[in-house]
Amino acid sequence: MHRSIFFKLTVAFVLVAVISTFTIMIVLRATNLDRFNRFVIDQLTSDVQEGLTQYYAANSSWEGVQEYWQTARYSFMNPGGGPPPENREGEVRHPEDRRNFFALIDTNGFVVLAAEPDYPLGMRVSEELIASGTSIQYEGQVIGTMLPLPRDPQLTPEETRFIERSNRAVLEATLIAVAIAVVLAVILSRTMARPLRQLTRAAQNMASGDLEQEVEVRSKDELGELAAAFNQMSLEVSRANKQRRQMTADIAHDLRTPLTVIAGYIESMRDGVLKPTPQRLSLIYNEIERLEALVNDLRLLSQVDAGELPIHPQSISPQTILERAALPFQHRAEQNQIAIQLHAPEGLPDLNLDEARMMQVLSNLIINAFQFTPAGGQITMSAELKDGAVCFSVSDTGQGIPPEELNLVFDRFYRVDRSRQDAGGGSGLGLAIVKALVEAQGGRVAVESVVGEGTTFRIVFPVAPQL
Repeated sequence: MHRSIFFKLTVAFVLVAVISTFTIMIVLRATNLDRFNRFVIDQLTSDVQEGLTQYYAANSSWEGVQEYWQTARYSFMNPGGGPPPENREGEVRHPEDRRNFFALIDTNGFVVLAAEPDYPLGMRVSEELIASGTSIQYEGQVIGTMLPLPRDPQLTPEETRFIERSNRAVLEATLIAVAIAVVLAVILSRTMARPLRQLTRAAQNMASGDLEQEVEVRSKDELGELAAAFNQMSLEVSRANKQRRQMTADIAHDLRTPLTVIAGYIESMRDGVLKPTPQRLSLIYNEIERLEALVNDLRLLSQVDAGELPIHPQSISPQTILERAALPFQHRAEQNQIAIQLHAPEGLPDLNLDEARMMQVLSNLIINAFQFTPAGGQITMSAELKDGAVCFSVSDTGQGIPPEELNLVFDRFYRVDRSRQDAGGGSGLGLAIVKALVEAQGGRVAVESVVGEGTTFRIVFPVAPQL
C-alpha cells in the first residue's frame, strides 16, 4: 500500500510526541508519589517526635510507652482532644496501622516501642541500624531513636484523593500536550511535504518533455538547497537541450552548404551546362575536404564524450611545442600582414603531452586568432612557469569578445560572429575541440578578452613532480 511522505512524517512526529509525553507522565506520577510519601513520612515523624518527647518529659523514662502508644496514639496528633476526626466515608484520618511506620529504640539499644514484625518489643538493635535512624532529644540529650520501616505508611483517604487529583491533572495535561503535538505534527509535515510535492510535479513535467521547470525556494535548509539544486539542474538541462537543437541545426547547415555546392556543380556537369575544368574539380574537392574535416571533428568529440580518445603522451619542451605550432602559419601571417611573436624563456620544464594533440590545440587557437585579427595586427604565443604549472597563451589584437559571451565560446557550434558562418568562418567546433583535448591531457583552458583590444586564451598544465 502506497504511503505518502506526508503520512509517514505525521505518523513519525505523532509517535515521538506520544511516547515522549507519556514517558514524562509516568516519570512525573512516580516522582510525585515518592515525594508525597516522603512528605507524609517527614510530617508523621515530626508529629511523633513531638508526642514522644512530651511523654518522656512527663515520665522521665520510656517505661510504659508501649501501652501509652496503644491507648493514646492519637492524642498528640489531635491537639484539640477527643477522638480523631472522621472523613466523609466515616474513616479516621489516621488509620490505626499508621502507628507502625517506626520503632522506638532506647539509649541502650533495645526496642521499647515495637513495630511488629520487623522490630519486636525487647529486641536488641545494632549500632549500625541505630545510626541510620532519627534521634529524639530532650534538654540537649539523646533520649531515643526512631527507626523507620522499609515500607511506606498507608495513605489516608484524603491523601489518596490528593494523589488521584494530581495524577488526573498530569493525565489531562498529557492529553492536551499530545493533541497540540498532533496538530503541530500535521502542520510541520504538510510544510515539509509541500516542496517535495512541487519537486515531484516539476520532475514529472520534465519527464513529459517540459524542461523549463522552476520550483519556489522557501527556505535555506536542506529542502531549500534541494529546490535550488533542482532549479539549477532544470536550467542546465533546458540549456543543453537548446544547444542540442542548435547543434543539430548547425550540423545540418554545415553539411548542406558544401553538399549544395557539390551537387550543383556535378548536376551542371552532367547536363553539359558546365565543363569539368581543373578549377571546378578543385572547388568540388575543397568542399569534400570541408565535409571530411567536419566529420573528423564530430568523430573526435564523440570519442571524447565516450572516453575513447587515444592519447599518446611523450616528454616535450614548451619551446618546441610553440615553435612547431607556429611554423605552418608563417606564410599566412605574411600574406595577411599579421605578425606572429613567440615568447618562451629558457629552462622551462618538459611536459608529458601528446604532441599531435597539442599541435591541433594550438593550430585551432591560431586559426581562430587569424579570423578576428585585422591586417597590421599581432598574434603572440608564449609559455611561462607559474605556480608550479606551465601556462601557454595565445593572444591576438582582434575585435575581442563581449563579456556576456565569454562563458559560451567553448560550446559546440557556438560562433561569436554568426555572420561568418556562411563566409568561411569555421564550423564552430574549434574551441570545443581545444577544451576537450586540453582536459583529456589533464590541463585546463580559460579565456580573457577586452572588446576592441583583443583576446587571450590560456592553457595550463601542472608540472609533474621530480622523483
